[in-house]
Amino acid sequence: MKRFNNITKIAAVTIGAIITLNACKPDLISLNGPSTGSFPANAKEAEMGLFGAYQNISKLDAASTPMWHVMDNITDIGFARPGTNYTSPITSAITTDNALVNKPWQVHFATIARCHTVLDNLEKLKASMTETAYDQLDAELRFVRAYCYSQLIELYGGVPLLTHSVDLSNASVPQSPKAEVEQFILDELTAIADKLPISQSQFGNVRASRVAAYMLKARVALYAKKYKDAATAANTAISLSAGVHDLTEFNSTINYVGKDHTVGEPDASNIFGHAGFKSSKEWIWVAEYNMNIPGNTHNQQYYSASRLGKGVCYWGPTQDLINTFQCDDGLPITESPRYDASKPFENRDPRLDMYCARPHMRYVGYQFEPATSFPQVKNYWPVINGTSPTAPNVANADATNAFRSFSGYLWRKPIDLVDFGSTSVSGVSDLNVGIFRFAELLLLYAEAKIEDNDIDYTVYEAINKIRRRAKMPELPTSLTQAQLRKALRYERKVELANDGLRWYDLRRWNIAKTVMNGVIYLNRDAKAWTKEVITGFDESYTPIYNHAEAVKYFTTQQVVYQENKDELWPVPKSEMDANKKLEQNPGYK
Repeated sequence: MKRFNNITKIAAVTIGAIITLNACKPDLISLNGPSTGSFPANAKEAEMGLFGAYQNISKLDAASTPMWHVMDNITDIGFARPGTNYTSPITSAITTDNALVNKPWQVHFATIARCHTVLDNLEKLKASMTETAYDQLDAELRFVRAYCYSQLIELYGGVPLLTHSVDLSNASVPQSPKAEVEQFILDELTAIADKLPISQSQFGNVRASRVAAYMLKARVALYAKKYKDAATAANTAISLSAGVHDLTEFNSTINYVGKDHTVGEPDASNIFGHAGFKSSKEWIWVAEYNMNIPGNTHNQQYYSASRLGKGVCYWGPTQDLINTFQCDDGLPITESPRYDASKPFENRDPRLDMYCARPHMRYVGYQFEPATSFPQVKNYWPVINGTSPTAPNVANADATNAFRSFSGYLWRKPIDLVDFGSTSVSGVSDLNVGIFRFAELLLLYAEAKIEDNDIDYTVYEAINKIRRRAKMPELPTSLTQAQLRKALRYERKVELANDGLRWYDLRRWNIAKTVMNGVIYLNRDAKAWTKEVITGFDESYTPIYNHAEAVKYFTTQQVVYQENKDELWPVPKSEMDANKKLEQNPGYK
């Protein structure tokens, strides 16, 4: 697949290669150069064009990691290996040629162009298709386009609103205001939602469904602060999900949380792993990868995993996120009698260990110890593979390698052990990536109702359903709006950790200016700490530190957020050069 560097080329693209899916598994097929004037010539070509648009979304990556699992690592809850592309976004130092911020513009507009290549000529096929088939194909293409625009406006603000292919002679298109694009998205989703099947689980949820359309509508409306519309759309999606989508219970490895490496390894792969994408009802819409298709893989597992676990520790949770997890009595660590700073990982919200890897536990088959006081650790792979009843000792590269975890922690979600039993240090994965899941849908509904101050039993139930799955106590009743907002923000922060939504939450809640100014705390050397490092949590469930005490144990990363600049990313320089009608976002040169 050819990649494009600027919108003028994207707008004029003709399909030279199309991805088709066999049971929604893409296979590369050359169409020998159909032109935008003749393509699609029939319903089959139109369907192949749709599949090409779906597949193009999977190109959205950075450091060979799907973008959805990159975004949280440039916030307060995740940290990337220091470097220009990932340090600059948290220090207000992004330049207009930053590869990270350029990629979404390029990929989303390329995907939109693929949609237009089919949509522009689709009506010619109407007479040769059933009304249902035609309407569904049209709706799926418009859904993909709406999703791309929903991402573009949150990252860049106003963007060119293209509703048809644009040729090179007329490719300079100015930005439309964000609100105008936002309304276009909502109108599109209103028009097409009911033309989609309720579910497309038979295709592994890689194709858009009615539930996905209403969920996208709810998310866009919520981000636009149209709370009644968001609640209505989310409620419709939840109602449609009955018998189709639901939360998936954690498997039996939840019994290992809060314990050490000797008992076993927490594993959420029945939701976030290969098995989960095949069978979990939690997934509503998924980006698909396939090892058999050139270029349709990623190196997410390699970039995420520990040094011993065939990885390079590129991403990891921050100390700020680790400290956020409540105790298992539902109280913050500054209030719970069950919190012991000398044993800080015991008696905590099980999602700490289900979603994150921390010292003293097993991770991708090894005892994980970032501290140099552990020169050797256990290798459990002989036990896992059944070749030995005991785990031998190995040298602890996770404590000695210069590029070990920079935060002292690693992401367990969405790691899958299956990939580590078969890949080499440079291996690739085709683990799918979830874009929409039922847990987020519940939280979209709850937040919309809370912000509209329309609080009833259903708000509590939406949040409590997620907490019950995590074996956490239900919320106390009769909370105020402010208390419920804080509870909701806790759930989004921990349940959706590493799902790629925190960057957007910080901005739409208007808390980035405080959360991302000052320092975030890391614990690369896995030092013990005292209870005095934290004095409480603010109204958005951000830890409040006693800095003088905290720096005795934790390292810090300076973070900078400039208002009227860092709300958005810059328009890529290559786009500004190619399209003279584009205007740069405030604060960028």
